[in-house]
Amino acid sequence: MSDFRQPKRAAARDAGDVYDDVERCVRAVRSKDARFDGWFFGAVITTGIYCRPSCPVPPKVENMRFYPSAAAAQQAGFRACKRCRPDAGPGSPEWNERADVVARAMRLIADGVVDREGVPGLAAHLGYSARQIERQLLAELGAGPLALAQAQRAQTARLLIETTDLPMGDVAFAAGFTSIRTFNETVREVFALTPTQLRERVARGRRTGPSGVLSLRLPFRAPLCPGNLFGHLAATAVPGVEEWSDGAYRRTLRLPHGHGIATLRPEPDHIGCRLSLTDLRDLATAISRCRRLLDLDADPVAVDDLLRGDPVLAPLVDKDPGRRVPRTVDAAEFAVRAVLGQQVSTAAARTHAARLVTAHGEPIRDPAGGLTHLFPDPLALAGLDPAALALPQARRTTLTGLVAALAAGEIDLSVGGDWGRARGQLSALPGLGPWTVETVAMRALGDPDAFVATDLGIRVAARELGLPVTPAALTRRTEVWRPWRAYAVQYLWATGDHPINRLPTG
Repeated sequence: MSDFRQPKRAAARDAGDVYDDVERCVRAVRSKDARFDGWFFGAVITTGIYCRPSCPVPPKVENMRFYPSAAAAQQAGFRACKRCRPDAGPGSPEWNERADVVARAMRLIADGVVDREGVPGLAAHLGYSARQIERQLLAELGAGPLALAQAQRAQTARLLIETTDLPMGDVAFAAGFTSIRTFNETVREVFALTPTQLRERVARGRRTGPSGVLSLRLPFRAPLCPGNLFGHLAATAVPGVEEWSDGAYRRTLRLPHGHGIATLRPEPDHIGCRLSLTDLRDLATAISRCRRLLDLDADPVAVDDLLRGDPVLAPLVDKDPGRRVPRTVDAAEFAVRAVLGQQVSTAAARTHAARLVTAHGEPIRDPAGGLTHLFPDPLALAGLDPAALALPQARRTTLTGLVAALAAGEIDLSVGGDWGRARGQLSALPGLGPWTVETVAMRALGDPDAFVATDLGIRVAARELGLPVTPAALTRRTEVWRPWRAYAVQYLWATGDHPINRLPTG
């Protein structure tokens, strides 16, 4: 069934080529293959429920209808299966693989833009009219932005109902509902249970109380290689903002309504996630950013199948399949850190970043660990004195130029930004060469095809593997790895002996 998961790169695409292909959807349902969860949803007309493809209860195929999104299934009158919990699976990998307007819209909706700014705000971020956005989302996903946002609100509400003892009124507010009535009606329509009944189904020991700390399980498509993912984050962690503690990666989060701390722990079949939030309205956004940080919605089978087709990469893929691209929770933060990391060691880059944090970061409390600050945003850095930076003059100029452009809104690195335009904006700044631009594209923008041909580690790996070592020749050789060259980077880096390639022992 590998044909089902082939990447679709064209901006204009036929949504029906997945969920309207009944034969392929039926095969996925009959095989109960969790790799297809999030690609589409199957609804059963005789029971009125919709499920993920891996649902353990097999329906009769003749009674099934297929939908491209949970929101579309809900709009058609179906409620979520209590057994497989389709809203709790990994999301579609497409929204982080594609650069077209629908994918950008879906990333923004996941980040909570519709809840905060409405459909006009979503349209403004994308540079289209609200009517154009509505039309494109309806055509591909069978639901408009409001319905998609409501489906996300329902999922957030369920998490709060099941993992806290918050009063239902507080749950409704935190999940983004404007009234208790809408909250009650939506939960009942989607889950076929009242909010109180949902809470009663959950064992009391799983609830964490109203302290603002929530324990969640973040699903992913197997396989997942935690070594490079958590190893990279831990090895590059900025003191005060990030830490590796007791087998978990922890970091501070700057969120729309406040701040938070995420604790992320690799487990065999999920990522354990504890979120401490100053405002529970940020729950959906925090989850979305943690999933994006760990690249949890990726389709590793599709990626590895393509890369394994190259004899040079095949042994690397077979050794540790399922490598993810370690990304970021804050694109502006990462861009600043990328400049600080130009032509210096990982340790030196951490030191430079830690100094910025101490001088300009916002202090926070962390009773559970050693985190002390939020990384300073561009506005906080806009007034920094270049003379105070222990950097060469050229890099001072580069950093202050980048910070000024970010603070002025001249560069859009947001989840809904245009990858090509952002590359052009970054390249126009003095001191931002191909290494920095492609590093930001790979880890901050999330372009799965970004490739750092000038990276020293990549060139060393290329030499050892018999690949071309000059950037131009290596880039030509990697055409066969498209559109997954950012994942190929992870496999190439793994040939070296560096802490980014393995889980810390402490």
